[in-house]
Amino acid sequence: MDWDRLAGDWSNMGGKVRQNWGKLTDEDIRQAGGRRDMLLERIRERYGLGPDEAEKQLEDWASSHAGGSPGQAV
Repeated sequence: MDWDRLAGDWSNMGGKVRQNWGKLTDEDIRQAGGRRDMLLERIRERYGLGPDEAEKQLEDWASSHAGGSPGQAV
């Protein structure tokens, strides 16, 4: 996954993040500012997830939004 691609387009990612994790506030997303570790922490806090489950969810989401073509490692 190319997190840099997502972080670089963070201003357009907020809505997509909210679609997947509706409990995150606009402030959570703004504060994360494309920082993966911060977003991961907010997801864990809001959903009460353990580190492995939060990591899996974020990885799955990022892979589907990183803009890679099918079959291409992102």
